[in-house]
Amino acid sequence: MKSNKKTLAILIAILLTGALIGYFVGNHQSTESTNQHIRKSTHQQINTSSNQQIWTCSMHPQIRQNEPGDCPICGMDLIPLEADQNDEIDPMAISMSPTAMALANIQTAAVGAVAPVKQVRLNGKIQEDERLVYAQASHIPGRIEQLMVNFTGEYVQKGQKIASVYSPELVTAQQELFEAQKIKETQPQLFIAAKEKLKNWKLTDAQIDQILQSGQAGETFDIRADVSGYVIKKMVDPGNYVRTGEAIYQVADLSEVWVLLDVYESDMSWIKKGDKVEFTVASLPGESFHGTISFLDPVIDPKTRVAKARVATSNPGLKLKPEMFVSGTVEAKLANRQDAVVVPKTAVMWTGQRSVVYVKSETEQGVNFKMRQVTLGPALGESYIIENGLQKGEEIAINGTFSIDAAAQLAGKPSMMNPQGGPAMTGHNHGGMEMSSGNGSSTQTEHSATNENHTSPRTAGKAMEPDPKFNAQLTRVYDAYIDMKNAFVDTDAKKASAKANDVMLALDKVNMELLQGDAHIAWMDQTKTLSSALKAISQSSDIEQQREAFGRFNQALYNSLKTFGLDGKTTYYQYCPMAFDNQGAYWLSESKQIRNPYFGEVMLKCGETREVIK
Repeated sequence: MKSNKKTLAILIAILLTGALIGYFVGNHQSTESTNQHIRKSTHQQINTSSNQQIWTCSMHPQIRQNEPGDCPICGMDLIPLEADQNDEIDPMAISMSPTAMALANIQTAAVGAVAPVKQVRLNGKIQEDERLVYAQASHIPGRIEQLMVNFTGEYVQKGQKIASVYSPELVTAQQELFEAQKIKETQPQLFIAAKEKLKNWKLTDAQIDQILQSGQAGETFDIRADVSGYVIKKMVDPGNYVRTGEAIYQVADLSEVWVLLDVYESDMSWIKKGDKVEFTVASLPGESFHGTISFLDPVIDPKTRVAKARVATSNPGLKLKPEMFVSGTVEAKLANRQDAVVVPKTAVMWTGQRSVVYVKSETEQGVNFKMRQVTLGPALGESYIIENGLQKGEEIAINGTFSIDAAAQLAGKPSMMNPQGGPAMTGHNHGGMEMSSGNGSSTQTEHSATNENHTSPRTAGKAMEPDPKFNAQLTRVYDAYIDMKNAFVDTDAKKASAKANDVMLALDKVNMELLQGDAHIAWMDQTKTLSSALKAISQSSDIEQQREAFGRFNQALYNSLKTFGLDGKTTYYQYCPMAFDNQGAYWLSESKQIRNPYFGEVMLKCGETREVIK
């Protein structure tokens, strides 16, 4: 009995031990199987996530979708967003695929060193040569009895009788001559002195002999022209009394004239004595004239802030008449700068107080661009001299720079508005359109005001406080501008031309004498661009040509509003990246709503607000 109980206990122990072993072995296998499943699932998920293709728009890189299609902003085909595999490139550079570069119309060029030549446009007038202007004086004191030349512009020949004068003093001098003649045998010196007195009044020997022969004193005497030329000013009228030496006419010899050209302060470093000038006259279409700058004013006019450059030229046929308006050009060279680094204006982006370019480099992984700050020198028409920041031979982007900058912003790399780099910006307002985010969801965002001030180097970041009257006048220019801008939104070339004339009238009424010092200089610089652009818009019937001038006008007007401000108004500085073959362009609007003046109904809502000016 005891033996059976012992045997049963051993069997139970064996069964319990086997059950425990089976439990632990089975549980371990189950856990391992579960872990393998989790690792496999995670690996598949990682592969699926890493292989998921994101699609974006080359013009609006903030658009991110999980599948191909059209850009909801501009309608362009979306392109694949390539994975970042550029571990070997500079972490501050932004890489771009050939496809993205082609779609964004990005063009590059090598930086060259050339002799800086600038075509400077100068306006001015024809004036008399001051060296050939004479004051025709009366050599006899007395009363003007008769004027033989009664109006300005009449030509007089040397020796011609031009006036007659009644002179009591001359009558007395003739009586003295008669008395001296009676005693000339005994006192010849007295007779000679009497004759010399008459000669001092410009009487000739022939006239004196005629007086002696007649034996009677004349009461009136003729005044004859000392030089040949045109009367440009009549100084007296019949009956006026004149003293000896007092001018009665101004006579100018117009066989040679001066061309006086206005040189603004910003151009004075380019203009020098000896420069060749080619000029035209509006009243002589088809003809051009040439000359050399013979003198440059050492003093600037305090009212107009210009100096005069003088060109002395011959005037055959008297075609050039005083007070004619002329337009001249000078192919000016900057002294001691024969190897200056020059880049196109389209390559430079202004950011308030900084100017930047994008420098291209290539690695095995492809093309990449890196932002670099540069120091701008003088402008050469459509290009700039670079003082610092670039070397000869470096390759830079000269077109599509805004597309590169947008890609850099989204990638968190240094960009125009974020020079230190950082998280990508996302708040672009394209007329209230919905934009796809990277995870495929739709969001609606509004772009806040940025610090991106595209101003000229002269006025960058310099807010001024002018006379309130000037602000009111500038505000009237802005009000007229809004009507012109809306004409471009309507794609109405005729209306745009008419409204440009209204803006020009408002601009002409702005009194620059209300500004002093740097403010006056800044306004003078901006006025040149404003007037030139308005003239181009008003004289053209081609809407695309008008829009090109409109783009130039917007930049100058923005500079003016940033410098001087508006009178109690808020305006929105807006930007379209697709204008002018994807070069981008700005405009000002009275409303936050996007209404694109560069495309009108074609892409009315394409754009974003870059800055709010209050």
